[in-house]
Amino acid sequence: MEVSGRPNPSPFKLHKSASTPLRYSGAVKKVVKRNQTKESGNKEKDNQVEYDNASSEEETAEDLVLKPTTDSSELADAGSHQIRLRFPSEDSFSEETLVSKERLAEEAKKKSEEEEAAAKERQAQRQMMAIEELVQSEKSYLKMLRICTVNIRNSLNNLQPPPPNLDSLFLYTEEVMNVSSRLLSKLEQKQLKPQSPEFLENLCASFLSLSSDIEAAYKEYLWNYNHISLVENDYKQNETLWSDIIKVVKSAAPEVNATSLSFFLVMPVQRIARYPLLLQTIQKHTDPSHPAYALLEQTANTSIALNCNINEYKRFREVADKYKKTENLTIMDKINRLSTHSIAKKTARFSQYIKHETGMAPKLVDEEFDTLEGFFNILEYGILVLLENVETYLFHLQRFLECKTEEFDFDMDGEKAPVCYKEIHTALRQWILPMFEKRMRTLIHKPLCELRDLLVGPKNLIRKRLHKLLDYEVIEGKPKLSYEEQAVANAYKTINTLLLNELPRFNGLALQMIWRMLGTFSCLHRDLAADMEQLFQGFALQLPHSSYHPKEFQEWVETAVLEGARNLDILCQSVQETLNSPAVQPLSPSCQRRLQQLTDKHGSGKIFQVTNTVVGTRDFDLNLTKGEFVALISEFDTRGDKRRWLVDSGAKRGYVPSSKLIRYHQAAEDPPPSPFLPTPGNMMAFRRHSCIPDPQVIHVTSQPLFQVVAAYDFTARGNHEVSVRAGEPVRVLESQDKRGNSEWSLVEARGQRGYVPSNYLTRMPVGTGSLAPPLH
Repeated sequence: MEVSGRPNPSPFKLHKSASTPLRYSGAVKKVVKRNQTKESGNKEKDNQVEYDNASSEEETAEDLVLKPTTDSSELADAGSHQIRLRFPSEDSFSEETLVSKERLAEEAKKKSEEEEAAAKERQAQRQMMAIEELVQSEKSYLKMLRICTVNIRNSLNNLQPPPPNLDSLFLYTEEVMNVSSRLLSKLEQKQLKPQSPEFLENLCASFLSLSSDIEAAYKEYLWNYNHISLVENDYKQNETLWSDIIKVVKSAAPEVNATSLSFFLVMPVQRIARYPLLLQTIQKHTDPSHPAYALLEQTANTSIALNCNINEYKRFREVADKYKKTENLTIMDKINRLSTHSIAKKTARFSQYIKHETGMAPKLVDEEFDTLEGFFNILEYGILVLLENVETYLFHLQRFLECKTEEFDFDMDGEKAPVCYKEIHTALRQWILPMFEKRMRTLIHKPLCELRDLLVGPKNLIRKRLHKLLDYEVIEGKPKLSYEEQAVANAYKTINTLLLNELPRFNGLALQMIWRMLGTFSCLHRDLAADMEQLFQGFALQLPHSSYHPKEFQEWVETAVLEGARNLDILCQSVQETLNSPAVQPLSPSCQRRLQQLTDKHGSGKIFQVTNTVVGTRDFDLNLTKGEFVALISEFDTRGDKRRWLVDSGAKRGYVPSSKLIRYHQAAEDPPPSPFLPTPGNMMAFRRHSCIPDPQVIHVTSQPLFQVVAAYDFTARGNHEVSVRAGEPVRVLESQDKRGNSEWSLVEARGQRGYVPSNYLTRMPVGTGSLAPPLH
């Protein structure tokens, strides 16, 4: 059975040429269909998918049928024919596509404009909300601070007893409230609404104008906030006090439900940190084309810089407080602090210092700091010298005021000049000079003492800088630093920067204070001179030298002062000699025998008395008690030392310090009764002062005569007294003074009259003979 073979492919080519235009027209239909599908719903899209699948299958089958009978030349002809048939359909497709694209672009542009307008509106609303939040939070913040500083503070002051260190809690709060109220007043000054574009510009300008005041107020408050926390912790230790404080806080602000003082006192710390956040939020929602955008950006950067400056200031103050403290440590405390680390650190510093001094290692030179340190040292020396001089001045002034001459009754009757001088001295001592001293202590001495105490902080910082500099020089050359070495470098840089910033201010203020105190010192003396001139004018006519020319008067004053100083010096020497002389006491029989023995052997001019107990410390030294008698043999020892005298104590000879010996003036023995005093026959009264004689002359012919003489040296201290020497005869005029005090006697010696102490007088026999002259 013969199987029919596969028929040969037909050479007829119309199948391909006929199908070709249908194929490309199908492609055009397919593209148009897709465009229509974008504008229609999902149903048309499904139809398009089915149509695409059908067209794809038809094209595949047609290609399989036509492929065997198609050669290259025919394909080339067919391809050229296809291209010629395609151009008309493509032109219509392009026109439709352009129309649809323009319509879509218009719709997209319109939609984008609507979205942009909506975004701008949302941005403006957020900007307005941020501005309102800044303003309203500032008002609420100021309200809370006022409640804290007024209501709560007054209520705490009314507690019995009030909490300690209460004022330190509210330190610098007034400054913070002041700058906040000024900011709000500037915002309300122009009466603009937050929706107005000019309000934002006014807000930025107001903040920038107060930026320096904001920094000055908040940096002090934030530095003091650590102290606030410590004080509040101390309050918490006392349960009764803390419960009272909580009651006061809750009653003062019930709407905020505060439970402690820190709820209010921490607000400035939070507020200064919130300014950058609020301003950056406003900047985020502000269009860059806004007229105040550049000013807003500057304001936001300024708020950030404020916080950085405040943190840096706080860090500097903490370093200064850490190193400027002076610790009074005992030796045991210092020993207990020693460790291997501290010993190694101090050894390295000392080694580096030795290298500097010997030139083995270069020293890090900072000319600016060296200049500031040199000026500070000069300033410190000037302050200390000035304070020492002022204290010496006040000491002598106080000694002068202690001399109360008005309490002494001097015999100055009929002498106008001494009376005037006494009145002038009394006025100076009681009124003028006390006021002058008070002003001196308040305006000069007290500020100088406070300025001296302020020198301690900079001195400690300068010394600590030197220590940190020595540590820093050791690690400076290392390429990589450890954590501890980096801390050392940071500590040195911080202290150095702090001193470079603060030391010029301290030097300037200290120098200004010194100049002001010197000016005040001059003004005080000018006022003192004016007061004294006014005082002297009341006594000018009564003084003997008031008619002198000013130059002559000044010469007379200098001469009188020098002469008075010499007389005073003589008086002081006499008083000192009198005070150093041993007290005259009754001699025991043994002392009388030894004194008589030494007098008979060496003479009365060689007799000395021991003023203090003598304890021998060298060979041939004597041990003597106070009051013993010795006779001088030689005024120097064998080596020629005049500080050791050779004396005879009666029992043996030896050396005694010359400073413990004084010449002995032997007093007269008890005299017989005076012929001028009627005394009982059985009583021998010993009178150490002259007596008042009977007005009638007493003639005594059978009794011996006696003469009144001075038993001791006496130097006059004024015109109403007279100087006498031991053994000098005197004439007793009155045995008492004008007040009837028998301790003073009026005598006449060498033609001069005056008072001498009655116990400085004694009587000595002068032999027998004619009548004794009467004593008047």
